[in-house]
Amino acid sequence: MLIIDSKDCENIDKALKKYKKKFEKSKVLLQLRERQSFTKPSVRRRGEVLKAIYKQNLASGKIEA
Repeated sequence: MLIIDSKDCENIDKALKKYKKKFEKSKVLLQLRERQSFTKPSVRRRGEVLKAIYKQNLASGKIEA
């Protein structure tokens, strides 16, 4: 549950903006999308390895972003 502290004089748009940022930071939507379909652990692990290799190549300068 997300709780937003708002002052009495605060605009509703500012409070909504705070809520959206908190919602995005909590990664609720990402978890929901991840749970919609099952991915095998081996496939998940392979994706993590490929991501790590890409990040390492990017850091070493082999790949330019």
